[in-house]
Amino acid sequence: MARRFLCLVSILFFMYPFFSSHAFAKSPPRRPITDEEIRTRKDECYTDIQSGLWGLHCKSSKIMKENCALRCLSPVCYSLVYEGDPLEEGEIDYIRSQEYKYCLHKLSLGESLDGVKGSFNY
Repeated sequence: MARRFLCLVSILFFMYPFFSSHAFAKSPPRRPITDEEIRTRKDECYTDIQSGLWGLHCKSSKIMKENCALRCLSPVCYSLVYEGDPLEEGEIDYIRSQEYKYCLHKLSLGESLDGVKGSFNY
């Protein structure tokens, strides 16, 4: 009986670090997504679009492909920035582009997306 108790105490002693509060502490701080990571992921989205995974409408024009790529890269950021007013043929929208990138940045850090929309209005 004493041996069992000693064995149990020994097991608990060695297992303690795995179950202590230190083991479940916050994960290390996240780092922001890099421009290179964004380009790589967006290229992967373009590949998926070109292969037809996003449907024929995404291949119907250059601007539709861009809208689909932005949605693929981050559905949350696309919805926040572009959903109500998608890019149109010939449109270059630097302000929303910056908002989208800012959204990706905040999302990668696990931060709230409050205030992203309209943060670059001059």
